[in-house]
Amino acid sequence: MIRMICLAIGYSLGMVQSAYLYGRIKNIDIREHGSKNAGATNALRILGKKAGVTVFVIDVLKAVLAIFLVRLLFGVGYRNILPVLILYTGLGTVLGHNYPFYLGFKGGKGIAVTMGVVLSLSLRHTPAILAFLICLALSRYVSLSSLVMVVVFFIQAVFFTLTQTYFIRGIFPKAEFLLLALALAALPFYTHRSNIVRLKAGTEHKMGEKKESEITVEL
Repeated sequence: MIRMICLAIGYSLGMVQSAYLYGRIKNIDIREHGSKNAGATNALRILGKKAGVTVFVIDVLKAVLAIFLVRLLFGVGYRNILPVLILYTGLGTVLGHNYPFYLGFKGGKGIAVTMGVVLSLSLRHTPAILAFLICLALSRYVSLSSLVMVVVFFIQAVFFTLTQTYFIRGIFPKAEFLLLALALAALPFYTHRSNIVRLKAGTEHKMGEKKESEITVEL
């Protein structure tokens, strides 16, 4: 039951669709332009830098807030499985962001939200964020950088679990934690499947590039 509560908290906050709402303020449905998803990268491409930064910050913070609430509610009584509860919350937040029911389950791709989850779980996962930034600086591919980030995150999660870095007691909770970490790492591969095809074909758009069909709304 406690796990379902954490999922629900995450999903509820994840449904705050900042890119969609920002687009509506500008009288467009961002899901009908660019990559057709309600995320920070598409907001940057379609609505400009201010929108991209605003959406990114909000999407990171909604994961941070969801996990903060779970820490506040269950951090004392469930300390031995708190990392597990955090990942349930994080998974719920990503699912709420990617598949909001009130928008026909059509949201974003969950990378900014995942960053919030990774940082809220433990600052030990900062290398995963650094991997994203380094890959982005070298390649300018947001999609590739996102996939690199979640792979590094999962490798770290396995290492920290095996070395008892996390305060998780019991074989089942540890296995549960790793399955949740795997789900969080696998989701971006699913949401970026079209990007992966374009990366293989050499047709993926780099940050700063625009398709001829894309529009930019004056801010």
